[in-house]
Amino acid sequence: MSTVAWFQIGAEDVDAAERFYGGLFGWTFKADPDAERPYRIAPPAGPGTIGGAVTATQGKRSSYAVFAVLVDDVADTVRRAEEAGAKVVQPPHTTPAGLTHAHLLDPEGSEFAVFSQPKS
Repeated sequence: MSTVAWFQIGAEDVDAAERFYGGLFGWTFKADPDAERPYRIAPPAGPGTIGGAVTATQGKRSSYAVFAVLVDDVADTVRRAEEAGAKVVQPPHTTPAGLTHAHLLDPEGSEFAVFSQPKS
């Protein structure tokens, strides 16, 4: 069973996005010191809630908001999604910390992400 476990908001102006979503929903953000670009994490508010982040698009794409589903195997999920009609926006990528993620478009064109936790 997979579950929505994260959200990600891409914005050209990360400070403005943080002010907007923080003010609207009461989210607090902290900078990820290991990120290669501005990346601000909003930790889960409590048990049964999900966390997320605001990241800089740096002029490389339009602003976006997506949900991310925690899966066991990102590459296999991407393969099955493509077989079902999805298109890959960002192929599977593993960060230096071991998190693997990918972004896809469903057959209707809506973006979503899948990710797996680092293997211990």
